[in-house]
Amino acid sequence: MFSRQRDVQCIGAAEGSRLNTLDGLPMGARARVRQVDGTDQISLRMMEMGLTPGVEVVLVGQALLGDPIELEIRGYRLSLRRSEAARVKVEAVAEG
Repeated sequence: MFSRQRDVQCIGAAEGSRLNTLDGLPMGARARVRQVDGTDQISLRMMEMGLTPGVEVVLVGQALLGDPIELEIRGYRLSLRRSEAARVKVEAVAEG
């Protein structure tokens, strides 16, 4: 789909199960956060801003050159650098 999309094998998931990272979502896509990688201040801050496992996010915008991206999460808009978004593993949510 997009050249920046990354697939990551989900540890402990059923064989063949794949997770994408948040930086690879196409515009308008809805996804559910599965985990935030890392234990540093950036990872902690992203979780404090609401990127916790189970929450749904929608990619609603991006800057002209693609960085940063804008997400809708928990009723507000959050902008993240792509390098930060790459630390967030997500799974697609079916539209419906």
